[in-house]
This record gives sequence, C-alpha cells and structure tokens, in this order.
Amino acid sequence: MRRGRIAYIVGILSLGLFQGCSTGYAPVTDRSMGARQIGVPVTAPATASRPAPLPNPGSYTVNRGDTLYSISWRYGLDYREVARWNNLNERFQIFPGQVLRLSPGGSSAVAAAPVAATPAPASSSQRTTAPAAQTSSQPASSSTAQQSAARPVASSPSPATSSGALVWRWPAEGPIIRRFSSQEGGNKGIDIAGQQGDPVRAAADGRVVYAGSGLLGYGNLVIVNHNREFLSAYAHNSRILVSENDMVKAGDKIAEMGQTGTDRVQLHFEIRRDGRPVDPLSYLPRR
Repeated sequence: MRRGRIAYIVGILSLGLFQGCSTGYAPVTDRSMGARQIGVPVTAPATASRPAPLPNPGSYTVNRGDTLYSISWRYGLDYREVARWNNLNERFQIFPGQVLRLSPGGSSAVAAAPVAATPAPASSSQRTTAPAAQTSSQPASSSTAQQSAARPVASSPSPATSSGALVWRWPAEGPIIRRFSSQEGGNKGIDIAGQQGDPVRAAADGRVVYAGSGLLGYGNLVIVNHNREFLSAYAHNSRILVSENDMVKAGDKIAEMGQTGTDRVQLHFEIRRDGRPVDPLSYLPRR
C-alpha cells in the first residue's frame, strides 16, 4: 500500500514537470549570440570599413533625424549645392517626408517646413577661410548662437595649423592606424587608435550640424561645420557629448572614443572641403 502511494506521488510530480516544460518557457542561454550583460549597451554590428559615398539616386525622401548636412554627407555632395537645387533658404529647413533633389536641373517643389537643420555660422574674423572658396549666394548668419554648457578643453592642446584663417588641431591622441586614400572605395579619412572613453575633441571652431547614428558604417557620429568650405566628422564614438546646433571651440571635448559600427576602438576622422573628402594630414599639424 505504501509503495503504491509513493508511485502515485512520483507520477503526479512527473506529470507536473512535463506540463511545465510544455509551456515554452525555458531559461536557455544562446551562447552563439554572445553573452549580453545587464547595463552594457548593445552596439550596432561592426563593419570592416566605412562605405564610400553612396551612388546618387537623384532624389531623397527626408527621414526623421536627417539634416541637410547628413544627407549631403551620405552622397558625397556639397550641402550648399543641395540647398540651391531645392530652393532652400539660408536656414536649410527640411522636414520628414520632403523629397529633395540631389542633382541640378528640373523644377523643384519644396514646401515651407519646421526646422530640421540650421545653417553654418558666419565665420569669425579669426576663423574665416579664403574668400575664393565662399559663395555670395549664402548670407552669413546675423545672430550668434548661445554656446552649450561648458565642456572641458584640452589642458595641453596639440599644436595647431591653419587653412586660410581656420586653425586645425588633432581631434585625438594616439597612433594613426589607417590613412586617407583617394582610391575608389578607399578610406576617406584617417583612423586613430585609442582606448574606450578617450576624449574626442573638435578639430576647429564651428557648429555641430549632426549628432547621431543614422549614417551606415559610422556608428555614433558627430559632424561639425566650420565655415562655408569645411566640415569635419568624428565617427565610432561610445558617447556623444554635444547636440545639433551647439557651438564648439577647437579642443572642446565633443565625444568619447569607442567602437560603435566598427571592430575596434578608434576614431575615424574626416575633413570635407566643398563636400569632397580631403586628406586630414594635409591640414592637421605635424606631431
């Protein structure tokens, strides 16, 4: 009789265990996906290299988070030309759903819209580039934007060099691990090695015109407009410390080095002149 009860209880427990497993809940760790620790942010998939500017599709529909600068950067275009092709005013206002023409010719139907991007600041007397590179069709901003909250500035800034009257400084310490290449599909900037969290600093005075992760292959990206001729970009950051429209000075800490969108900790740094990638080593001081 006693043995019968024991067999009955064992049977009941076995049935309950089987029913519990059949609910579909199973705390199984899929190690093939990589261990995920609580509190550690998930980054975008790493890419071996950044893509070259995409082929020009002729037109582009603005998405939320886009700016005229980021769209122009994506396709290797001069933002001033894109603004002119689409009859944008000097504030470069675009809005989600708007269709932008990415080549000259034809007619444009661009409606007024909320601000999604702001124009480059007027260059100060100390930071004005050569007049030959400027266009008279884009008037300088008459108001001075208020600077964002104070950010640490390099206590021992690297040497500076000038392009016209624009003074350049190194955006990060560390060795160069990949140089600029003008070849098709080549690296359109320089890659600087470093440690996670190392400071990334503005290479020259300017206005932040993009801060986000919407450009494939760049991870967390900051783009700074220095004047009507030069833009600079800082990619793969672990943290972005500035917002769009912030005014920055050369040496201001704008981000922290990371490996978002790539396979190792590094800063990918680009300079574009009139929308075209140029070798940063032609502008940065020797070190």
